[in-house]
Amino acid sequence: MTTVEITRFRVPAERADALLAARPAMLSDFQADRAGFLGARLIRLPADEWLDVVFWGSSEDYAESRRRGANRPGIQAFFSLIESVVSTEEGTTTDVVGA
Repeated sequence: MTTVEITRFRVPAERADALLAARPAMLSDFQADRAGFLGARLIRLPADEWLDVVFWGSSEDYAESRRRGANRPGIQAFFSLIESVVSTEEGTTTDVVGA
């Protein structure tokens, strides 16, 4: 099973392009700095909301990432564009991708 971080947040429409432009550097910083980071999917929702689904090797990897916060420039740039966090949840996968 894989640990999944699900974060719903708001970004004003005028910052959406900047958010998308900042995403590759954030993911690159996660790859370089976060043990257990397996990948992420960003989903645009109505009403200026977004859903970020991040996959971790374990709950401990996710907890360590939260502890580190925005410790690298690419992560900080992405996070700085977020107006507010609506919710954050942790879960686990129960199926195999591609099956």
